[in-house]
Amino acid sequence: MAGKKVLIVYAHQEPRSFNGSLKKVAVEELSQQGCTVTVSDLYAMNFEPRATRNDIAGALSNPDFFSYGVEVYEACKKQLLTSDIVEEQKKVQDADLVIFQFPLFWFSVPAILKGWMDRVLCQGFAFDLPGFYDSGFLKGKRALLSITTGGEAQKYTAAGGSGDFRYLLWPLQHGTLHFCGFEVLAPQISFAPETASEEERKGMVASWAQRLKTIWKEEPIPCTSPWYFE
Repeated sequence: MAGKKVLIVYAHQEPRSFNGSLKKVAVEELSQQGCTVTVSDLYAMNFEPRATRNDIAGALSNPDFFSYGVEVYEACKKQLLTSDIVEEQKKVQDADLVIFQFPLFWFSVPAILKGWMDRVLCQGFAFDLPGFYDSGFLKGKRALLSITTGGEAQKYTAAGGSGDFRYLLWPLQHGTLHFCGFEVLAPQISFAPETASEEERKGMVASWAQRLKTIWKEEPIPCTSPWYFE
């Protein structure tokens, strides 16, 4: 889809990792389609994950009692957020599709990616109260989680030791992405690449590349609790 813009938020320390391969093939495939692809390589950027008062470039609205949410909201309205946050927000604002590429850490995202979500998707930019879920400020944009796991697929079933994988997706897909207004595409899950054979790993990468060929034709998942829990 020539003219489309994609942001890949990538969280892995090693460029030659399996996550790195998935990121690389996504850049190649989407670029071949004529998309403009931007990558935020969080570890390479040394992205600051901590949400602190340093995120506000101007004076605090209440210097006597620091409330991060209140101060960032006011700074966002006054265009006084620090440059690293603003740069990432501009990438999100420009994107038609945001892909998050990361390994599953403790049933969630790596700390550096959680910090990106905490700092970048702030009130005033990604949502307001009211102004969330279907009214979130990022409505009209699409988002997709591309995740690698340590465990094999059978462990992430209702009968498996880790439970149905969809349970794990509720906080990220619904509580974060849908809350901000994103239309959420079905996740891309690559199970246990570290213990897979070389042929199996190549198959996972090829499957991701093949899916990306028709990614713009996909319908978002229904962002309702039955998709996750029934």
